[in-house]
Amino acid sequence: MLGGKLASLGGVVAAALLGAGAPAVAAPMLQNILPFGDNRGAPTPPVARYLGAEGQSFVLDRAPGGQPLLKFDDSPEVWVLEPSPAPRGDTIYRNDLGAPVLRATRLGGLTLFSSQEPEGSPVAMEGEADDLSPPPTIPAGALLQRMIQASAKASRAAQHLITFTAPSVSPQSAPLFADAATIAAEALVRLSRRSEGHNFLARLDKLVFLPGPKPDVTVNGPVMQITVAAGKGYGGRPSSDRVVKAALGR
Repeated sequence: MLGGKLASLGGVVAAALLGAGAPAVAAPMLQNILPFGDNRGAPTPPVARYLGAEGQSFVLDRAPGGQPLLKFDDSPEVWVLEPSPAPRGDTIYRNDLGAPVLRATRLGGLTLFSSQEPEGSPVAMEGEADDLSPPPTIPAGALLQRMIQASAKASRAAQHLITFTAPSVSPQSAPLFADAATIAAEALVRLSRRSEGHNFLARLDKLVFLPGPKPDVTVNGPVMQITVAAGKGYGGRPSSDRVVKAALGR
């Protein structure tokens, strides 16, 4: 077991290894919903839950005035999507690397793209859902706890201690920094499952989270720096895909 210690948010946060995550929840039965990929004629709420043909359940938040957001039930990450026009009046929603995530037809149908289904698979709307907006504040000490948990998760994935530090965090930016730490840890877990990620994890010792004008990820030897743009919501921190790409130098 790795020991953990912390001095302050401006110092290094180390944590003991945590136990295994909670088991996945089985996909709900398809009852009283439209056929997959065909939401025609049904009013589409701005924030709704969808179920994919392969069992993926997610919430899509397209509330007016904000960036489109997507969150899968089995992941803590909220994806920020960028809409762009497509043929036949469709809309493609892309992540921060420009990869397609969803395609929406002008009739209301949705197609979900994934590494398992690169050509896309249809999804069906189940009903309304709560919005995905980040919390304006978090309780005192919550950022510290999230940093500890993220350090523990990353250390377990790398099989050695990886410390997390956030030296310049205001109460207003704390929720986004906490989320950035969680997403970075998720990315390192993904890297541990890929052969090309092992070398990077072997030399990584620290993640530093700093404020800046736009989200970014850089690597300098054993240190990964993640820049967080407070005030931009979830779009102010890099996605796990972007963290993985920076780690692999792509």
